[in-house]
Amino acid sequence: MQSVLSSEIMRDSDRYTCENVVSSRELMYTAGKEIFASCELKAPVAIVCGSGNNAGDGYVVASLMKKDGIDCSLILLSDKRSPDGQYYFDICKDLGVDIKYINDTDLSEFASVIDCIFGIGFHGEVNEPEKSAINKINKAREKGAYVLSADINSGLDSDSGMGETIVTSDLTVSVGYFKSGHFLGKAKDHIKKLVNCDIGIKIIGESYYLVEADDLKNVFAERKNFSNKGDFGYVALLGGCTSYSGAVKLASMAYASMRCGAGVAKLIIPREISESVMPYILENTLSVIDSQNGGFVFNEAQLSCALKGIKSVAIGMGMGQSDENAKIVKYLLGREDISLILDADALNTIAFSEELKACLKERKAPTLLTPHPKEFERLSGISVSDILKSPIRFAKDFALKYGLTLLLKGASTVITDGREVYIVDKGCAGMATAGSGDVLSGVLAGISGYTENILRTAIAGAYVAGLAGEYAQSEINSISMTARDTVENLPKAISYIMKSRKETI
Repeated sequence: MQSVLSSEIMRDSDRYTCENVVSSRELMYTAGKEIFASCELKAPVAIVCGSGNNAGDGYVVASLMKKDGIDCSLILLSDKRSPDGQYYFDICKDLGVDIKYINDTDLSEFASVIDCIFGIGFHGEVNEPEKSAINKINKAREKGAYVLSADINSGLDSDSGMGETIVTSDLTVSVGYFKSGHFLGKAKDHIKKLVNCDIGIKIIGESYYLVEADDLKNVFAERKNFSNKGDFGYVALLGGCTSYSGAVKLASMAYASMRCGAGVAKLIIPREISESVMPYILENTLSVIDSQNGGFVFNEAQLSCALKGIKSVAIGMGMGQSDENAKIVKYLLGREDISLILDADALNTIAFSEELKACLKERKAPTLLTPHPKEFERLSGISVSDILKSPIRFAKDFALKYGLTLLLKGASTVITDGREVYIVDKGCAGMATAGSGDVLSGVLAGISGYTENILRTAIAGAYVAGLAGEYAQSEINSISMTARDTVENLPKAISYIMKSRKETI
């Protein structure tokens, strides 16, 4: 796993390093040198600089390019500079670097543009002249210029990945450590390739973690010949109603569980939709519960029988909301012998019931919630707009308050137990389609059958589902792919992880 920092922790770490290890001037030079080393840019190169330390990195890059004989120009937005930035700016002047101002420059005349307008200190709205400069960079890129952003794309919030006027880069060179804003929010739409350069900064404070394939090598390990289906867990998926029967979708969930290694995956559905679902059930098993008006009727004896021997259950997908469903959710929250994965209507049912929220808080068995931002708004009472501005903070607070694991869906996934935070950057635009969340629930249920730690289950499930979606999109396209395409690519995703495991031995 790679460390990912908030802007606050990054600043604290930077400050500590400058006070105890190297001077801020030396650190700026190292940052600029590493950015320069990451560049393979065609000349002429425009280096667009704002007024902070990010601009200072740009001045270092300009001086190194000049010394290396690369045709480059500094494009200034301001004559304001930090003390360290002024030092390297003066070196650029002494070397004879070409200096221009943004208002007088057409960036489309350059083959390459380096974005050094804002660093991690940027938050809020972009004003002039920075707004016009960002638009000029993007226009130059549309006309064929290669764009590199230093540390983080200007206009992108380094914590949330949100913003309105944002540089779109071909390459972003993160300095020191990745920031959460490199992955969350709108980041994927504006960062085409991301690398990090280590400049020797010591982390002071909390780090988040970016999940990589090698981190999952113990989850998806080669299986022994001397084993049986019971070794890999009996899991259940409880959901569906006549309004949202989605027979194929429910079957896909169960199939996803099997594809992800569950020993047995059982669908628990209302009796009224059993005939529509049954033709799609092949490797899976089926239990039916009494129903009325197309939905579940709470029957403790039937539920207890259906859940006999079940290690974990995912509930809520296509279930709808009713008083009977609330009773089922309450019953499951009271079970201490079954891990619980709550999605969709199970989350909505809890969100509108203070009694169920209390049951959730008191629950002893491992519990995973998988909301998208709107579902999380209902659960937490925090607006979607505020959640998107601080997804990690709100997710951590909620998980800690309720003593559970939270998987907050988005362009990248935030997973936390209230103490540790993991970011999964796998996934793609083509997964923004009906059924993708249900597939994820199936994946999570399958992995939970043989994984004891619910946090590890969430991490592995989000990574595998996201990677499978990426494979599906690469084979089809972001418009035409469906959730079933993700399911069909689960074996490929798991094989990739297992191959990664073999390469580390």
